[in-house]
Amino acid sequence: MKNKRYTTLQVTDDTFVPPVLLDYPEEDPYVGMYKPIYNRPYPNIDANYPFVDDSPKNKRKIWFGYKIALPLLTLFLFIKYGLRWTGRENLKKHQDALKNGAITVANHCYRHDCASVLAAIRASHNTRVPMFAPNFRTKDQFYLQIVGGIPIPPEEEGMSAIKAFNAAFDEFHRRGYWLHIFPEAKRWDWYKPIRPFQKGAFSMAYKYNMPIIPCVINYRPRTGIYRLFGSKNEPLTHVTIGEPIFPNTQLSRGSEVERLRQTTHATMCRMAGIIHNTWPATI
Repeated sequence: MKNKRYTTLQVTDDTFVPPVLLDYPEEDPYVGMYKPIYNRPYPNIDANYPFVDDSPKNKRKIWFGYKIALPLLTLFLFIKYGLRWTGRENLKKHQDALKNGAITVANHCYRHDCASVLAAIRASHNTRVPMFAPNFRTKDQFYLQIVGGIPIPPEEEGMSAIKAFNAAFDEFHRRGYWLHIFPEAKRWDWYKPIRPFQKGAFSMAYKYNMPIIPCVINYRPRTGIYRLFGSKNEPLTHVTIGEPIFPNTQLSRGSEVERLRQTTHATMCRMAGIIHNTWPATI
């Protein structure tokens, strides 16, 4: 049976589940369904890559991304996907605790999910987003760069590249930057269940004593005038911003990272209107 996980998915009465048109994987939640074309040149992501790039050119690029490109893209998302958001009051209520940075996490569910969350939280140029390195060789290369995308070194580059990557995030934290991470790792378009989480975001939260801000991209049926701007099979989108989840650094790293992962997963399921999710928090 295809998409058998949907047969046991339970949601609240007011939760919209888009039509299931794709054959989603059933066993491995980290399989990539997005099949990009890698045809753009890009530097090797090795120990010499400028993960912290303070060059005037890069500063101008990210300034353009957050001051011009993101507002224009947000307008496009309003028109095509009816983008809305709720929960900004959760950021305002905890603004003192968030002044030195936070980590937003969200379900990875369509091409513009990153921009949707960044627009919802009013992200600034002091935001960095660790991303799958090969995607920097696709047509989205410029888009990934202007939102502060940082490529995650591929395994073949060895520990020296990983150390340089980690040192860069030490510096971003020192500067009080915000981070955005998709703990599901791979994009599955318009998938409703919340998939298992990898632990990277929660390890960073513990290491840097940074709060996790759970965000969920929920769906609405495409109705009214929005039918003119997109396929009836593409739902409208709504970003829900949750309360920050704070790490307890007095506990051991392993147990606290796992608590953060489990708690965030359960919280995002509730925010998604899911009663029974069909995927565990980890796998």
